[in-house]
Amino acid sequence: MARRCGITGKGVLTGNNVSHANNKTRRRFLPNLQETSFWSEILGAPIKLRLSTNGIRTVEHNGGLDAFLLGTPDRRLPDEARLLKRRLERAQAKKAA
Repeated sequence: MARRCGITGKGVLTGNNVSHANNKTRRRFLPNLQETSFWSEILGAPIKLRLSTNGIRTVEHNGGLDAFLLGTPDRRLPDEARLLKRRLERAQAKKAA
């Protein structure tokens, strides 16, 4: 499983640990990923995602998973989110017909 947020696309960064003696050793800065579950009104089921805490706040701020995905242009979404958006659009069209 990749260490990447499914909404914001935040991933692993690299840098240095610097000791008091100014010795430098490489290290990794990992994103704060959480396994979360959002309720989708359109699908009528919970959706499990692995998001950063910033991604969770973004989704909640925009009115939930459905509203966030449908209101965000495809070019600003990672592949995983684009697939989920397409699934929501198909379900929404099916309900309307």
